[in-house]
Amino acid sequence: MSALTTNIAEPLSHLTGVDQRIVTRNGTFQRPSKVKAGRASRGSVRLISRHVSQGAKLNTFQGPKSFQAPRLRHKTRAVATPPKKSDKGNTNKVEVKVNGASTEDIKTDILQQVDNIDVKKDTMLSIVVVGASGDLAKKKIFPAIFALYYEGTLPEKFCIFGYARRVFTQQEFRDMISMTLTCRIDKSEDCESKHDIFLERCFYESGQYDSPDDFARLDESMRIVEAGAPSNRIFYLSIPPSIFVPVVANSKVAASSTGWTRVIVEKPFGRDLQSSNELSANLEKHLSEEQIYRIDHYLGKELIDNLTVLRFSNLVFEPLWTRQYIRNVQIIFSEPFGTEGRGGYFDHYGIIRDIIQNHLLQTLALFAMEPPVSLDAEDVRNEKVKLLKSMRIPSVEDVAVGQYKRVMTRGVEYPGYLDDETVPKGSICPTFAAVALFIDNPRWEGVPFLIKAGKALDKRMAEIRVQFRNVPGNLYKENTGLGNHSMTNELVIRIQPDEAIYLKVNNKVPGLGLRLDNSRLDLQYNKRYETELPDAYERLILDVIQGDKRLFIRSDELQEAWKIFTPLLHELEEKRVQPELYPYGSRGPVGAHYLASKFNVRWGDLDYDAYHNTVKKSEN
Repeated sequence: MSALTTNIAEPLSHLTGVDQRIVTRNGTFQRPSKVKAGRASRGSVRLISRHVSQGAKLNTFQGPKSFQAPRLRHKTRAVATPPKKSDKGNTNKVEVKVNGASTEDIKTDILQQVDNIDVKKDTMLSIVVVGASGDLAKKKIFPAIFALYYEGTLPEKFCIFGYARRVFTQQEFRDMISMTLTCRIDKSEDCESKHDIFLERCFYESGQYDSPDDFARLDESMRIVEAGAPSNRIFYLSIPPSIFVPVVANSKVAASSTGWTRVIVEKPFGRDLQSSNELSANLEKHLSEEQIYRIDHYLGKELIDNLTVLRFSNLVFEPLWTRQYIRNVQIIFSEPFGTEGRGGYFDHYGIIRDIIQNHLLQTLALFAMEPPVSLDAEDVRNEKVKLLKSMRIPSVEDVAVGQYKRVMTRGVEYPGYLDDETVPKGSICPTFAAVALFIDNPRWEGVPFLIKAGKALDKRMAEIRVQFRNVPGNLYKENTGLGNHSMTNELVIRIQPDEAIYLKVNNKVPGLGLRLDNSRLDLQYNKRYETELPDAYERLILDVIQGDKRLFIRSDELQEAWKIFTPLLHELEEKRVQPELYPYGSRGPVGAHYLASKFNVRWGDLDYDAYHNTVKKSEN
């Protein structure tokens, strides 16, 4: 690092194009001529200068006048640092460094634009993505925040900070996240300009996750960007759970002093009841429950958010939502790909912890809970907790587990789970599980809730299937030409893909004879609504901004969820239950069908292909 030395009482005329600003401790800005030079000896002011190359232009985005953030496109700058209090001798001497840390980049550029920033009392929203260089941040979080900005749902004054150990320049950081930002298909106008404006509000700070000093530096940079306005701050922890606690502890130094601070925590929330309780206890040492937003992105999906609307605003459904009319409920999740290099992480958790204990159990709770007193977050979550407390703890006899194996199909070889180099040799971690659950309350007594989830299956699909009881003394039994199962009324809620809700009803086939057919009353979202559905992360991040915790998991809710599955998980591990092997790309192990048959149930997703093909034909 080269260094230049000058006297603070003299202008830096020997530097080409230097713009000088004084920053006082209270955050105000003054020209050097308005501040006594002698004050620099007490370290109460700092001179920060930017070296602007000949002919360079300073770019600013054309955003609202109340917040004009700078575009960082400099290569070099000069920073004048005041002497420390312990310094002796000539206290009017300062040191100007060229090409310093990223924090000074931000300070310099903000100071360059201070005359354009109208510091009003309007609150600034600052979002910090911790783990900003990771895949989740790049592929989901930053695109979701941009989508909220593009839709006009973010506050007028906002800024985004990335924080991670990796070192980036500001431009490198913006280039990285710009690769995954996309605009709505149905609202593509003005996409490029909004893209540029959004990036100009993004900043980066590198630092260690266990360093209070680095988080203090982050706080200082955020205060510069916030320019003295009151601020609310959100910290999104896109990091491994092993470092949740140190990050939360250190982030306290960067909490807002003029507004609220909220922290988003990604799953997994522990591996079992004990580890989950320890994590919650450690988080609560530094945060209140009101500040913690445990995010399960599945709850942000459109059809999941619609569950309470479907139930509680349609008289035709709510009276039927009982054991008297419903024979079984199925919640099904399948992915057509395997672990693909993430086997080491997955092997530590398995399919039950990764999908069933959180995504699908939360879906079940929303589906089966009693009507809440109101749509207030606490009222909704109270009912979910009551539901979870009434669930029966499953045993090994109530589960079927599997693991996908290598297969050769049409000349293409698909690897098995154990072929993943990151997976321990001989692992018996299940990549597929089917579980029968029961709710011991008056509404659902005796109704089996069958849940299954798996990787490397034949299709990507998630849905809820409600199979109703057969009509007693059916008058048309001899006119169907179909089995009794095919006459079942069934409500299907397709979560993904091709979001839809359809009801299977029996209908007379047109003609002179009397023959019945099982037909569908079909609501397809892509045909009914001419809009692109928002990503789950968009909905949930917006809920955090608005303080709506309805779709987030409370600590006692998490505890009850782990009470259901921890005994089963420990039993599977202690008995070393061997998973049934199933070919990559198949429908899963045969054991899942035997499990369903124990409760006189046939998996409804066997009809998926026929329905999907019918939909495709109708579109053509």
